[in-house]
Amino acid sequence: MKALVKDRAEPGLRLMDVPEPAVGPGDVLIKVERTGICGTDLHIRAWDGWARRTISTPLVLGHEFVGVVVRTGPDVQDITPGDRVSGEGHLVCGKCRNCQAGRRHLCRATVGLGVGRDGAFAEYVVLPAANVWVHRVPVDLDVAAIFDPFGNAVHTALSFPLVGEDVLITGAGPIGLMAAAVARHAGARNVVITDISEERLELARKIGVSLALNVGTSTIADGQRQLGLREGFDIGLEMSGRPEAMRDMIANMTHGGRIAMLGLPAEEFAVDWSRIVTSMITVKGIYGREMFETWYAMSVLLEGGLDLAPVITGRYGYRDHEAAFEDAASGRGGKIILDWTD
Repeated sequence: MKALVKDRAEPGLRLMDVPEPAVGPGDVLIKVERTGICGTDLHIRAWDGWARRTISTPLVLGHEFVGVVVRTGPDVQDITPGDRVSGEGHLVCGKCRNCQAGRRHLCRATVGLGVGRDGAFAEYVVLPAANVWVHRVPVDLDVAAIFDPFGNAVHTALSFPLVGEDVLITGAGPIGLMAAAVARHAGARNVVITDISEERLELARKIGVSLALNVGTSTIADGQRQLGLREGFDIGLEMSGRPEAMRDMIANMTHGGRIAMLGLPAEEFAVDWSRIVTSMITVKGIYGREMFETWYAMSVLLEGGLDLAPVITGRYGYRDHEAAFEDAASGRGGKIILDWTD
């Protein structure tokens, strides 16, 4: 089968012929239809410091996908050939305290699809049945391909009640944009999103945010004044991993404000802990999705009319992966989709 492979410890990817993955007793073999390109995939392609520390070659990349089940192992129940599915990309041990307590998203032994084991940038992928999400209602294939990052957005956005709240989102990348759409849909009063890319801020305006603020030319305090906010933001969703974004968010929260932080910083940085303490601000780290509560929430949001179409800005055949990755790495658009059906 064809697959996009990090075959050498150097920048770049290769489209190669590799063996079809083996199917174990509890596994599901999936014919991949579409995949989404993630920031993790960009790091691996660039072979940056994180990738050099984390990745063992050769490796088939990819963890955002939708496909059709073609075969199941003998121990698999309730999943049948022909089912359209996406996959939870965090494979957990099932034995640790958190797993046994039903908190699988907190497993310390998590292995990432397309990071710690071969992934979905291929014609076929194998997953344990426990990681397979069957789409029981019709869903657009492009949207189904990005259920993984959509789940990150939903997990982050729904960490705290949103109804009637003023929400600040720092970082208008694809997950920040999806979080903005979720916040609007879930009843936030104002949703403000910040970035320095006018292209991405324009996508946010199409989603319907209250204010898309270019922090290269304006401050978050300017945005507060523009909207008539007098006490700061109730909820903060930090999506950029940028030190200045987190500091500005803390400085513009109301007393008792709550921050969910998904953005992963490249290195340690200082924040105003005195402000966090004296303003009684809650900061919660977010990683991945709750299995599978977040997935239920995603499906229900889509059934309820949530529109993610503006977030998807590029579609390429898998043979055009170089152009697709360049588009994804440009920092100007939203989610980029690879089609594996041609």
